[in-house]
Parts: sequence; C-alpha cells; structure tokens
Amino acid sequence: MCLAIPAKVISVEGFSALVSIEEVEYTASLLLLPDVEAGDYIMLHAGFAIEKVDPEYAAETMQLLVDMEKGRRE
Repeated sequence: MCLAIPAKVISVEGFSALVSIEEVEYTASLLLLPDVEAGDYIMLHAGFAIEKVDPEYAAETMQLLVDMEKGRRE
C-alpha cells in the first residue's frame, strides 16, 4: 500500500520545493506537478508532489494520520 502525506509548500526553486510536514521541512520534486507555488498544499509521495489539495483537505488528512498513530500506541 502506498501513502501520500499532505505538505505545505514553503518555497519553490525550479522543479524542487521546500515543504513542511508538521513543522519538519523536506525537499520535494515537482517533476510530476510543475504548477506549484509557495503557500500551496500538496500530497507528497516518495519525495514527489503528486497532487495539489486545498488546506482543509490537507488538515483533515493529517488529523486522520495523527489519530491512526495515537490508536496504534494505545
């Protein structure tokens, strides 16, 4: 099973973006999704931006992932 994580785009330089996931920064490739700008939210999979999403969807998805992790620890 594959999993994509929502991330906020901090900055874009060419086909690369600096993104933030829960305040941790990563580099993402924009080769599959070149129309991304700072402030956008993306789904990040294996280092690649694969889809732009709205902020509400990104927040809901991240909350589901956090809830799943909490349930796993209990």
